[in-house]
Amino acid sequence: MTSNATPHTADSTLPEFIWDDALIKRYDLSGPRYTSYPTAVEFNQTYPVEHMVEAAARSKASNRPLSLYTHLPFCAHLCYYCACNKVITKKRDKAMPYVERVLKEAAMQAKLFGADRPVKQLHWGGGTPTFLPKEVMQTLMEGYAELFNLQSDDDRDYSVEIDPREVDQDTLPTLWELGFNRISLGVQDVNPEVQKAVNRIQPREMTEAVLDEARRLGFRSINLDLIYGLPHQTPESFAQTLEAVLEMSPDRLSVFSYAHLPDRFYPQTRIQSDTLPTPQQKLTILHNTINRLLEAGYEYIGMDHFAKPDDSLAVAQRAGRLHRNFQGYTTHADCDLVSLGVSAIGQTDDAYFQNNHDLPTWEASIDAGELAITKGVNLTRDDRIRRWVIGQLICQFRLDRQQFTEQWGEDFDHYFTDELARLRPMMADELISDSGRVLQVEPAGRLLIRAICQIFDLYRKEGASQRFSRII
Repeated sequence: MTSNATPHTADSTLPEFIWDDALIKRYDLSGPRYTSYPTAVEFNQTYPVEHMVEAAARSKASNRPLSLYTHLPFCAHLCYYCACNKVITKKRDKAMPYVERVLKEAAMQAKLFGADRPVKQLHWGGGTPTFLPKEVMQTLMEGYAELFNLQSDDDRDYSVEIDPREVDQDTLPTLWELGFNRISLGVQDVNPEVQKAVNRIQPREMTEAVLDEARRLGFRSINLDLIYGLPHQTPESFAQTLEAVLEMSPDRLSVFSYAHLPDRFYPQTRIQSDTLPTPQQKLTILHNTINRLLEAGYEYIGMDHFAKPDDSLAVAQRAGRLHRNFQGYTTHADCDLVSLGVSAIGQTDDAYFQNNHDLPTWEASIDAGELAITKGVNLTRDDRIRRWVIGQLICQFRLDRQQFTEQWGEDFDHYFTDELARLRPMMADELISDSGRVLQVEPAGRLLIRAICQIFDLYRKEGASQRFSRII
């Protein structure tokens, strides 16, 4: 079965997306999500802290703007599907000691990266950032303002992940006053039976109230997260959830696939396998969801992300300047990433580095006045070239040979002779086309973009390992 879906934009002449069951069956293997290249699998497990310090010094010399990420691991409730690094607790008094350590870590990193560089992008992730009481949020942001060059112009992208169950009357006004201008709301599903099965009871009215208040305050690019593949979901029930979400009219939507891996993520043992939708039902849910969102006027940004045509993600993609990092799709390609808190991953132009995943060990490092970096990788020139190529394909859905040559001083066809040969079956299947000047991802290839990118992944040359999720 093949299905076309055309977005409702005035200048579109080609379908944005084609669903082809035969191609999906052929290419839906496991593969990275390419939030980084090389992927985290390639990180050195004994990465020397000195390498991160040297990378930060090179970053400081570049004077590129910064993106500041903070991992806040606390959650008051356990969602059974969750695979994040988190601490389940009702004790709000745990928040301030953690934030004090984050600020101690931030002081170390501000010295390394340079305190005067503009912070164009800032993100609080988790866990549940809104677990933090109002005064703790204020302490953290005021501390950052002393250590870093925070921005107040409209071009800044300061976002926070919000659990609507953890929002009181002060939460959104406090975040707005602290400089946040974008939020992402976790929804997953509005169906009560599904919510009960994953231990996340969140009435639709609760989500709508937070959304309405955020809009009233002036937050923009509001995102809602959904998950398909959860217990008791059917194509019919998820279609109803989608209609409820469309009535809320978020600026962006993330529609993630649930990967049931109870052997790796203990909370998932609470989910009964026989309540999950079948693989075919999951495909049907995804197919119907993409068609419905395109019909409703959203643009397919890539993989599991959708945005309204006037949203900054869609605008950036049309302009060829969309970027991808550990926070997903972003409009700030020019930022080096300073990451703080347990398990957080930082990035410069030529290195990635990750904090210890274990909270007590991270705390001990910070208390000793030491960086908590334990993993990382220094990028070779080849890594940087391949990262650029994968970034063009996964973000812009196209790659211009002349732009490649101008960027890297290399002939694309000579550099990637082997990869172009391995792309030929995909060209025959019309996943991607080659005009001689531009490689263009075709409508049938958009859904399978991870498979296309994998061709250019030197570490996956023999195929992806089972350490990655399925592409669809």
